[in-house]
Amino acid sequence: MRARAQFATLLGTSPRAYALWALRRTRAERRQTKEGDRAAEAGVPPIVALVDAGADESGLNTTLRSLAGEGIEALVIGRQGPADALIDWSAGCWAMPITAGDSVATGTASAYRRAVTEAGEDVRLIYADDDQIDRWGRFGTPHFKPDWNSELFRHFDYLTGACILRLGKDDLAAAKAGDWARQLVARVAGQGRPVHLREMLHHRCVRAAPIIPAPITTFAQDLPPVSVIVPTRNHVDLLRTCVEGVATTDYPDIELIIVDNDSDDPETLDYLNAVGGTMPGLRVKILRHAGAFNYSAINNRAAKVAHGRLLCLLNNDIEMTEPRWLATMVLQALRPDVGAVGARLLYPDGRVQHAGVVIGMGNAAGHAHRFLAPIEEGYFYRHALPQFTSAVTAACLLVQRERFFAVGGFNERDFAVAFNDVDLCLRLNQRGWQSFYEPRATLIHHESVSRGLDRDPVGAARFAGELAALQRLWRTDSVTDPFSHPELSRVTERFTIAM
Repeated sequence: MRARAQFATLLGTSPRAYALWALRRTRAERRQTKEGDRAAEAGVPPIVALVDAGADESGLNTTLRSLAGEGIEALVIGRQGPADALIDWSAGCWAMPITAGDSVATGTASAYRRAVTEAGEDVRLIYADDDQIDRWGRFGTPHFKPDWNSELFRHFDYLTGACILRLGKDDLAAAKAGDWARQLVARVAGQGRPVHLREMLHHRCVRAAPIIPAPITTFAQDLPPVSVIVPTRNHVDLLRTCVEGVATTDYPDIELIIVDNDSDDPETLDYLNAVGGTMPGLRVKILRHAGAFNYSAINNRAAKVAHGRLLCLLNNDIEMTEPRWLATMVLQALRPDVGAVGARLLYPDGRVQHAGVVIGMGNAAGHAHRFLAPIEEGYFYRHALPQFTSAVTAACLLVQRERFFAVGGFNERDFAVAFNDVDLCLRLNQRGWQSFYEPRATLIHHESVSRGLDRDPVGAARFAGELAALQRLWRTDSVTDPFSHPELSRVTERFTIAM
């Protein structure tokens, strides 16, 4: 299994991977029957392509031929008169903004028409996957996109040029010359929930590039109090580094709760007895929690005595690299639509350890973009962009205390050690409080140094039980993460094509 995962990663990153993927698609999958086409067209408003001609005449001809082959009417913006006067608004209008040189795949019109009939009257934007045409006319760099992710869209326009829009005359009139296509998409996307059509329908010459945001430097003066909860057992060297990092964090009101789970190392015990008096300006509380390690029970107990409006769950092997990490995460956690907020965590060698959690990875859950260097592009720079995710790791997790208890806190019975954070995040998501990944808060995680790995028979049996519970409760052995894609591998965290 390990070899399979390693080879899948290598194959998925090969330049030939996409060509192999395309060969797997049969002609039957690419071509709709005439009966299916007629059924899809019945009662569906027409699709009109709005073509941004630019100065590329040969590219324009390529685009027009591609659209004609699909039976899609095309209006060349700026060359055929005002578009709003040429469109039959009485029939309803689905517009496809497209740039000269781009083309559409066989079956695109039928696929979009089917999606329109299934989407309902309230849907105004449907988008599909796309790839890129190189200078030799070959298709590559496929973008198997996530379902709608409004936060990701703020930093990466992955819709424009690969979507259809239900437009009104006012929408078209509001778009100004120059960047009219992006303006239209942004306007319509903000008026409803776009629908993702998981099919490769668009071949692009140029795509919008992701915009990596700058660090947040301005914060409100009245940031709410935060209770930082750190479970620990021995390993005073790790704990000291973590506590000193919390003490030097640039945040106005922090309560630090250290939960000691049966430490018996004399140096650790001395440090715990003295730490309250050695950290001026930081309120420190020591809780003693005896018995077998149960991460969920430890944090639930600490959360009950915490006074902060927000809870920051922090492993004792976390090392801070800059002082504003907590304030950056708090800004997101206070949003009405956000539940758990996770930081970007790096291994000590600088590679990514956590950039959000993907449900279904390994039929369980896995850390996205693991082992990627932060300067690498990876999968469209997703590791560097704030975005909604299905879950985040509790190695550094921030959540409003009220929301934590609204979903019952951690599940102590089914997830004593593993997957408790995934389960918590998924329950928060169900209540409309979506998990959020914030890469502008970056810390170092000396992963599992304190606990070690579960290689003994008892630990292995416990992990197997927790995995079974995760699959039973959340179907992680069969579901596809909405922020991933069925065509992406379930055995590697690097967002590569499933081979």
